[in-house]
Amino acid sequence: MMALFSSPHLHGGNHSQRLMLLVLAAAVPGLVAQIYWFGFGTLLNVIWAITLGLALEASVLLMRKRPLGFFLKDGSVIVTGLLLALALPPMAPWWLVSVATLFAVVFAKHLYGGLGNNPFNPAMAGYAICLIAFPTSMTLWTSSGEYFNLPDQWLWFWTEQGNVDAITQATPLDAMKHLQGNTIKEMLAANPTIVNYADAMFWINLAYLAGGLGLMLLKVFTWHAPVAMLSSLSIMAFLFGTGEPDLYAGPSEHLLLGATMLGAFFIITDPVSSATSRSGKLVFGVGIGVLIYIIRTWGAYPDAVAFAVLLMNLCAPLIDQYTKPKAYGQQH
Repeated sequence: MMALFSSPHLHGGNHSQRLMLLVLAAAVPGLVAQIYWFGFGTLLNVIWAITLGLALEASVLLMRKRPLGFFLKDGSVIVTGLLLALALPPMAPWWLVSVATLFAVVFAKHLYGGLGNNPFNPAMAGYAICLIAFPTSMTLWTSSGEYFNLPDQWLWFWTEQGNVDAITQATPLDAMKHLQGNTIKEMLAANPTIVNYADAMFWINLAYLAGGLGLMLLKVFTWHAPVAMLSSLSIMAFLFGTGEPDLYAGPSEHLLLGATMLGAFFIITDPVSSATSRSGKLVFGVGIGVLIYIIRTWGAYPDAVAFAVLLMNLCAPLIDQYTKPKAYGQQH
Protein backbone atom coordinates (compact mmCIF):
# COMPACT_ATOMS: atom_id res chain seq x y z
CA MET A 1 0.00 0.00 0.00
CA MET A 2 1.42 3.37 -1.02
CA ALA A 3 2.13 5.69 1.87
CA LEU A 4 0.62 9.16 1.73
CA PHE A 5 2.44 12.18 3.04
CA SER A 6 1.08 15.66 3.52
CA SER A 7 2.44 18.47 1.44
CA PRO A 8 4.66 20.37 0.97
CA HIS A 9 7.19 17.84 -0.27
CA LEU A 10 9.79 20.44 -1.34
CA HIS A 11 11.61 22.86 0.89
CA GLY A 12 14.07 25.64 0.15
CA GLY A 13 17.64 25.79 1.31
CA ASN A 14 17.45 29.40 2.52
CA HIS A 15 17.42 28.72 6.24
CA SER A 16 17.49 31.64 8.68
CA GLN A 17 21.14 31.10 9.57
CA ARG A 18 22.25 31.11 5.92
CA LEU A 19 20.21 34.25 5.19
CA MET A 20 21.68 36.05 8.19
CA LEU A 21 25.21 35.10 7.15
CA LEU A 22 24.57 36.50 3.67
CA VAL A 23 23.29 39.75 5.15
CA LEU A 24 26.36 40.01 7.39
CA ALA A 25 28.67 39.41 4.43
CA ALA A 26 26.86 41.98 2.27
CA ALA A 27 27.20 44.63 4.99
CA VAL A 28 30.99 44.24 5.17
CA PRO A 29 31.74 46.72 2.31
CA GLY A 30 29.70 49.39 4.08
CA LEU A 31 31.37 48.65 7.40
CA VAL A 32 34.82 48.90 5.83
CA ALA A 33 33.87 52.19 4.17
CA GLN A 34 32.64 53.64 7.46
CA ILE A 35 35.84 52.60 9.23
CA TYR A 36 37.92 54.11 6.41
CA TRP A 37 36.12 57.46 6.54
CA PHE A 38 35.19 57.79 10.21
CA GLY A 39 37.62 55.58 12.08
CA PHE A 40 37.50 52.68 14.50
CA GLY A 41 34.53 53.97 16.48
CA THR A 42 32.14 52.14 14.18
CA LEU A 43 34.07 48.89 14.66
CA LEU A 44 33.90 49.30 18.45
CA ASN A 45 30.17 49.92 18.16
CA VAL A 46 29.75 46.71 16.16
CA ILE A 47 31.78 44.54 18.55
CA TRP A 48 30.03 45.87 21.66
CA ALA A 49 26.51 45.79 20.19
CA ILE A 50 26.87 42.19 18.98
CA THR A 51 28.49 41.01 22.24
CA LEU A 52 25.90 42.67 24.44
CA GLY A 53 23.08 41.60 22.09
CA LEU A 54 24.10 37.94 22.38
CA ALA A 55 24.27 38.22 26.19
CA LEU A 56 20.85 39.86 26.38
CA GLU A 57 19.36 37.34 23.96
CA ALA A 58 20.70 34.45 26.04
CA SER A 59 19.40 36.00 29.26
CA VAL A 60 15.90 36.51 27.89
CA LEU A 61 15.82 33.02 26.38
CA LEU A 62 16.76 31.55 29.76
CA MET A 63 13.99 33.51 31.46
CA ARG A 64 11.53 32.33 28.81
CA LYS A 65 12.85 28.76 29.17
CA ARG A 66 13.73 28.51 25.50
CA PRO A 67 16.67 26.48 24.09
CA LEU A 68 19.73 28.71 23.80
CA GLY A 69 21.54 26.91 21.00
CA PHE A 70 18.62 26.80 18.60
CA PHE A 71 17.79 30.50 18.83
CA LEU A 72 21.30 31.91 19.17
CA LYS A 73 22.54 30.04 16.11
CA ASP A 74 19.99 31.63 13.77
CA GLY A 75 22.13 34.79 13.70
CA SER A 76 19.25 37.24 13.96
CA VAL A 77 20.58 39.04 17.03
CA ILE A 78 24.00 39.39 15.36
CA VAL A 79 22.40 41.06 12.36
CA THR A 80 20.39 43.34 14.65
CA GLY A 81 23.53 44.35 16.55
CA LEU A 82 25.46 44.97 13.34
CA LEU A 83 22.76 47.12 11.70
CA LEU A 84 22.20 49.09 14.89
CA ALA A 85 25.93 49.75 15.31
CA LEU A 86 26.26 50.86 11.69
CA ALA A 87 23.43 53.35 12.17
CA LEU A 88 24.87 54.87 15.35
CA PRO A 89 27.48 57.66 15.10
CA PRO A 90 31.14 56.57 15.27
CA MET A 91 31.64 58.61 18.46
CA ALA A 92 28.90 56.75 20.37
CA PRO A 93 30.10 55.80 23.89
CA TRP A 94 29.51 52.36 25.37
CA TRP A 95 26.43 53.36 27.36
CA LEU A 96 24.65 54.76 24.30
CA VAL A 97 25.27 51.56 22.33
CA SER A 98 24.11 49.60 25.38
CA VAL A 99 20.82 51.48 25.68
CA ALA A 100 20.11 51.07 21.98
CA THR A 101 20.95 47.35 22.05
CA LEU A 102 18.93 46.73 25.21
CA PHE A 103 15.84 48.36 23.75
CA ALA A 104 16.26 46.62 20.38
CA VAL A 105 16.73 43.08 21.74
CA VAL A 106 14.61 43.03 24.91
CA PHE A 107 11.76 45.43 24.15
CA ALA A 108 11.44 45.60 20.36
CA LYS A 109 12.09 41.90 19.81
CA HIS A 110 11.41 39.64 22.79
CA LEU A 111 8.64 41.68 24.39
CA TYR A 112 6.51 40.69 21.40
CA GLY A 113 7.52 37.03 21.46
CA GLY A 114 10.91 36.96 19.72
CA LEU A 115 11.94 36.50 16.12
CA GLY A 116 8.95 36.29 13.80
CA ASN A 117 6.56 38.13 16.12
CA ASN A 118 8.10 41.60 16.40
CA PRO A 119 6.01 44.26 14.61
CA PHE A 120 8.87 46.78 14.54
CA ASN A 121 12.36 46.50 13.13
CA PRO A 122 14.45 46.04 16.30
CA ALA A 123 17.52 47.93 15.05
CA MET A 124 15.47 50.98 14.03
CA ALA A 125 13.53 50.90 17.30
CA GLY A 126 16.77 50.96 19.29
CA TYR A 127 18.17 53.75 17.13
CA ALA A 128 15.01 55.87 17.35
CA ILE A 129 14.74 55.67 21.15
CA CYS A 130 18.31 56.93 21.50
CA LEU A 131 17.79 59.72 18.96
CA ILE A 132 14.80 60.96 20.96
CA ALA A 133 16.35 60.50 24.40
CA PHE A 134 19.98 61.50 23.70
CA PRO A 135 19.99 63.85 20.67
CA THR A 136 23.36 65.44 21.52
CA SER A 137 25.20 62.13 21.86
CA MET A 138 23.61 60.94 18.62
CA THR A 139 25.25 63.77 16.65
CA LEU A 140 28.84 63.45 17.90
CA TRP A 141 31.58 63.28 15.27
CA THR A 142 35.33 63.94 15.18
CA SER A 143 36.89 67.07 13.75
CA SER A 144 40.41 65.88 12.91
CA GLY A 145 42.50 62.94 11.78
CA GLU A 146 42.09 61.30 15.19
CA TYR A 147 39.68 58.89 13.52
CA PHE A 148 42.38 56.28 13.03
CA ASN A 149 44.02 56.31 16.44
CA LEU A 150 42.59 53.12 17.93
CA PRO A 151 43.92 53.62 21.53
CA ASP A 152 42.38 57.09 21.75
CA GLN A 153 39.15 55.85 20.19
CA TRP A 154 39.08 52.95 22.68
CA LEU A 155 39.59 55.37 25.59
CA TRP A 156 36.81 57.64 24.31
CA PHE A 157 34.42 54.71 23.87
CA TRP A 158 34.70 53.69 27.53
CA THR A 159 35.34 57.01 29.31
CA GLU A 160 34.43 59.79 26.81
CA GLN A 161 37.87 61.24 27.49
CA GLY A 162 41.21 61.28 25.72
CA ASN A 163 42.77 63.02 22.74
CA VAL A 164 39.87 62.52 20.35
CA ASP A 165 38.31 65.88 19.53
CA ALA A 166 34.58 65.12 19.64
CA ILE A 167 32.15 67.79 18.51
CA THR A 168 28.44 68.02 17.88
CA GLN A 169 28.37 68.49 14.12
CA ALA A 170 25.60 69.01 11.62
CA THR A 171 25.31 66.43 8.87
CA PRO A 172 24.91 67.53 5.23
CA LEU A 173 21.19 66.77 5.33
CA ASP A 174 20.84 68.84 8.50
CA ALA A 175 22.79 71.72 6.96
CA MET A 176 20.60 71.63 3.85
CA LYS A 177 17.52 71.76 6.06
CA HIS A 178 18.70 74.83 8.00
CA LEU A 179 20.21 77.11 5.36
CA GLN A 180 19.66 80.28 7.44
CA GLY A 181 19.08 82.48 4.42
CA ASN A 182 21.83 80.96 2.27
CA THR A 183 21.51 78.82 -0.83
CA ILE A 184 22.79 75.26 -0.80
CA LYS A 185 25.83 76.29 -2.86
CA GLU A 186 26.65 79.14 -0.46
CA MET A 187 26.27 76.85 2.54
CA LEU A 188 28.61 74.24 1.04
CA ALA A 189 31.19 76.89 0.09
CA ALA A 190 31.25 78.18 3.67
CA ASN A 191 31.46 74.73 5.29
CA PRO A 192 34.29 72.57 3.88
CA THR A 193 33.81 69.99 6.65
CA ILE A 194 30.25 69.43 5.42
CA VAL A 195 31.62 68.80 1.92
CA ASN A 196 34.13 66.26 3.25
CA TYR A 197 31.38 64.56 5.22
CA ALA A 198 29.18 64.46 2.11
CA ASP A 199 31.99 62.87 0.09
CA ALA A 200 32.38 60.19 2.75
CA MET A 201 28.66 59.43 2.82
CA PHE A 202 28.63 59.20 -0.98
CA TRP A 203 31.12 56.32 -0.95
CA ILE A 204 29.55 54.68 2.08
CA ASN A 205 26.15 54.65 0.40
CA LEU A 206 27.68 53.18 -2.75
CA ALA A 207 29.21 50.41 -0.62
CA TYR A 208 25.81 49.55 0.87
CA LEU A 209 24.26 49.73 -2.60
CA ALA A 210 26.80 47.17 -3.86
CA GLY A 211 26.12 44.85 -0.92
CA GLY A 212 22.38 45.24 -1.31
CA LEU A 213 22.46 44.46 -5.03
CA GLY A 214 24.45 41.34 -4.21
CA LEU A 215 21.72 40.19 -1.81
CA MET A 216 19.08 40.91 -4.42
CA LEU A 217 20.94 38.88 -7.05
CA LEU A 218 21.18 36.00 -4.57
CA LYS A 219 17.39 36.30 -4.11
CA VAL A 220 17.63 36.95 -0.39
CA PHE A 221 14.82 39.44 -0.99
CA THR A 222 12.91 40.75 -4.01
CA TRP A 223 13.45 44.12 -5.66
CA HIS A 224 10.01 45.51 -4.85
CA ALA A 225 10.53 47.33 -1.53
CA PRO A 226 14.02 48.81 -2.19
CA VAL A 227 13.18 50.00 -5.71
CA ALA A 228 9.85 51.43 -4.55
CA MET A 229 11.50 53.32 -1.69
CA LEU A 230 14.35 54.76 -3.77
CA SER A 231 12.02 55.66 -6.64
CA SER A 232 9.45 57.46 -4.48
CA LEU A 233 12.20 59.33 -2.62
CA SER A 234 13.76 60.39 -5.93
CA ILE A 235 10.40 61.51 -7.36
CA MET A 236 9.61 63.58 -4.27
CA ALA A 237 13.05 65.21 -4.38
CA PHE A 238 12.69 65.91 -8.11
CA LEU A 239 9.21 67.41 -7.81
CA PHE A 240 10.08 69.78 -4.97
CA GLY A 241 13.69 70.41 -5.98
CA THR A 242 12.95 71.36 -9.59
CA GLY A 243 11.22 74.62 -8.67
CA GLU A 244 13.75 75.76 -6.06
CA PRO A 245 16.99 73.78 -6.48
CA ASP A 246 18.91 76.23 -4.31
CA LEU A 247 16.65 75.58 -1.32
CA TYR A 248 15.81 71.89 -1.58
CA ALA A 249 18.21 68.97 -1.85
CA GLY A 250 17.91 67.06 -5.11
CA PRO A 251 17.50 63.33 -5.76
CA SER A 252 21.24 62.59 -5.72
CA GLU A 253 21.65 64.17 -2.28
CA HIS A 254 18.73 62.24 -0.83
CA LEU A 255 19.90 58.96 -2.34
CA LEU A 256 23.59 59.21 -1.45
CA LEU A 257 23.54 61.00 1.91
CA GLY A 258 22.43 59.74 5.28
CA ALA A 259 21.36 56.13 5.74
CA THR A 260 19.39 55.82 2.50
CA MET A 261 21.06 52.75 0.98
CA LEU A 262 21.50 51.03 4.35
CA GLY A 263 17.78 51.51 4.91
CA ALA A 264 16.73 50.46 1.42
CA PHE A 265 18.61 47.17 1.25
CA PHE A 266 19.25 46.12 4.86
CA ILE A 267 16.40 47.58 6.94
CA ILE A 268 13.14 47.68 5.00
CA THR A 269 13.77 44.21 3.56
CA ASP A 270 13.30 42.69 7.02
CA PRO A 271 10.82 39.87 6.27
CA VAL A 272 9.20 40.03 9.72
CA SER A 273 8.27 43.70 10.11
CA SER A 274 7.58 44.60 6.47
CA ALA A 275 4.74 43.76 4.08
CA THR A 276 4.79 40.28 2.60
CA SER A 277 3.06 40.29 -0.80
CA ARG A 278 4.79 41.77 -3.84
CA SER A 279 2.22 44.53 -4.28
CA GLY A 280 2.32 45.10 -0.53
CA LYS A 281 6.09 45.54 -0.64
CA LEU A 282 5.65 48.18 -3.33
CA VAL A 283 3.19 50.10 -1.18
CA PHE A 284 5.44 49.63 1.85
CA GLY A 285 8.51 50.94 0.01
CA VAL A 286 6.67 53.90 -1.52
CA GLY A 287 5.37 54.90 1.90
CA ILE A 288 8.84 54.82 3.41
CA GLY A 289 10.34 56.87 0.58
CA VAL A 290 7.64 59.56 0.84
CA LEU A 291 7.91 59.71 4.64
CA ILE A 292 11.71 60.00 4.48
CA TYR A 293 11.44 63.03 2.21
CA ILE A 294 8.69 64.68 4.27
CA ILE A 295 10.52 64.25 7.58
CA ARG A 296 13.91 65.22 6.13
CA THR A 297 12.54 68.35 4.48
CA TRP A 298 9.94 69.64 6.92
CA GLY A 299 10.36 67.54 10.06
CA ALA A 300 12.64 67.93 13.06
CA TYR A 301 15.12 65.16 12.16
CA PRO A 302 17.57 65.42 9.23
CA ASP A 303 17.79 61.68 8.52
CA ALA A 304 14.37 60.10 8.78
CA VAL A 305 14.96 56.48 7.79
CA ALA A 306 14.32 55.05 11.28
CA PHE A 307 11.09 56.97 11.84
CA ALA A 308 9.79 56.28 8.35
CA VAL A 309 10.46 52.55 8.76
CA LEU A 310 8.78 52.39 12.18
CA LEU A 311 5.71 54.26 10.94
CA MET A 312 5.34 51.93 7.99
CA ASN A 313 5.92 48.90 10.24
CA LEU A 314 2.67 49.96 11.92
CA CYS A 315 0.95 49.94 8.55
CA ALA A 316 2.35 46.60 7.34
CA PRO A 317 -0.53 44.42 8.68
CA LEU A 318 -3.11 46.70 7.05
CA ILE A 319 -1.15 46.71 3.78
CA ASP A 320 -1.03 42.91 3.84
CA GLN A 321 -4.77 42.74 4.42
CA TYR A 322 -5.56 44.77 1.30
CA THR A 323 -2.84 43.36 -0.96
CA LYS A 324 -3.36 39.70 -0.21
CA PRO A 325 -2.83 37.70 -3.44
CA LYS A 326 -5.65 35.52 -4.71
CA ALA A 327 -5.45 31.81 -4.10
CA TYR A 328 -4.85 29.62 -7.13
CA GLY A 329 -8.12 29.13 -9.00
CA GLN A 330 -9.95 31.91 -7.13
CA GLN A 331 -12.16 33.99 -9.42
CA HIS A 332 -13.15 36.86 -7.13
